[in-house]
Amino acid sequence: MNIELGFSYEILQDSYAVGSAALCIGALMFIPMVLKFGRRPVYVMSTLAQFGVAIWFAKIQTVADLMLVNAFSCLLGALAEVIVQMTVADIFFVHQRGMMNTIYIWIMVIGSALGPLAAGYVTASQGWRWVWWWMTILFGISFVLFLFFYEETKFLDCIDGMAPVNHPQRENLARSRDNLKEAEFEKVHDAEVGEKILELNTPDIDLSISRKTYLQRLSLWSSSPGSLKFFLRHIYQPLIVTFSFPAALYVAVLYGMLTALWQVMITVVASTMPEPPYNFTASQVGLMSLAPFIGTTIGSMIVAPVSDRLVVRLAKRNGGIFEPEMRLWILLVFSPLVPAGTLLFGYSLGHTQPWHFVAIGYALYGLAMGPISSTSLTYLTDAYTNIVADSLAGVTFLRNLFATIFVFAVTPWTAAVGIGNVFLTIGVLMSIILIPGTIAFLYYGKRIRHWTTDRYHRYSDL
Repeated sequence: MNIELGFSYEILQDSYAVGSAALCIGALMFIPMVLKFGRRPVYVMSTLAQFGVAIWFAKIQTVADLMLVNAFSCLLGALAEVIVQMTVADIFFVHQRGMMNTIYIWIMVIGSALGPLAAGYVTASQGWRWVWWWMTILFGISFVLFLFFYEETKFLDCIDGMAPVNHPQRENLARSRDNLKEAEFEKVHDAEVGEKILELNTPDIDLSISRKTYLQRLSLWSSSPGSLKFFLRHIYQPLIVTFSFPAALYVAVLYGMLTALWQVMITVVASTMPEPPYNFTASQVGLMSLAPFIGTTIGSMIVAPVSDRLVVRLAKRNGGIFEPEMRLWILLVFSPLVPAGTLLFGYSLGHTQPWHFVAIGYALYGLAMGPISSTSLTYLTDAYTNIVADSLAGVTFLRNLFATIFVFAVTPWTAAVGIGNVFLTIGVLMSIILIPGTIAFLYYGKRIRHWTTDRYHRYSDL
């Protein structure tokens, strides 16, 4: 594109930043539709729309085309960062979500890491426009798969896992809190609520209700009660939720910084390594993405079986009571690899070290990013399951806001202080966010969730 259409590397990086900005608001725009009409129609329609955008991408000629296709594809692509987590929360139990989210993150890395690898070889053999024709083919296949095989997973929550907010037994328990010390209250709360769940939630199941037919399960709409205007509040509510719940803000900042740094690495490799002294071809730039893919794959293979087993084991030691913070121990194990990979990557590029040093730093970062991302997202899903759509939409907004800022800033920032110092600053910042933040939530996360209980129930009803 640089050679054939005359797009400068600055223009190409700016188009990437435009895409990141679109990712910020995409989830906020479409999540109300997911909540109102269901997961299935949004999966189907967005995939069909991406099919059309990919055709447009294959035919671009101008800078305006470049900016617009990045904006539209990322507006739609933002859904993938929220709706998949909603689907996981719909159909998997607590002790399965760690594995499922790890698989999700790993698949996402296949796209972001092996995509450039495939694109490099396609560009070398068929020309860069065929990268997008292949995307058109893949989106067409995906559309057919969603249309005929993806069943709606949204359901109306008829069984409440807690005593109703206005239930007299719960009100009595709330009033007793003022008369108990905090530690004593927590013991009483855990024991009594466990008993009340059994007492209050013994639903009658009508076994005569038949299963829906195949065509009924593939209905395009599954509208929820309430007007569309009622659901449109979820355009702005994710931002309120993110800043109202410390756990949501913590995950948003952590996951946002992780993925923003990942995107900066991608853009820096793509814009720096074709230049001297590396002089990489398009396929060689693509091969560099193998490093983080290998790192993330190893990290995912380690954490996938460990995450859920760990929380089951810790819950048994805790008298059978599961706490979402139990997953956070995994973050502490992988935390040192984030600054290590970041500094090695930045130092090697800044001092034009051999490419394999850059690749090792890239791989170390990938090794940490997969487990930390999947664990933090699973923690948020476990802690605030009923408002997972709003909380994850807020996470996506901040994550892509960080990415937009970093990608726009990286060129002038690098010109001012050098690549090595840029990544040194980011590495130190990541260490400050990751390690002290995780320790704080390990020790105070449960107490914070107690403080936000009433707020959680209020947003669960909206």
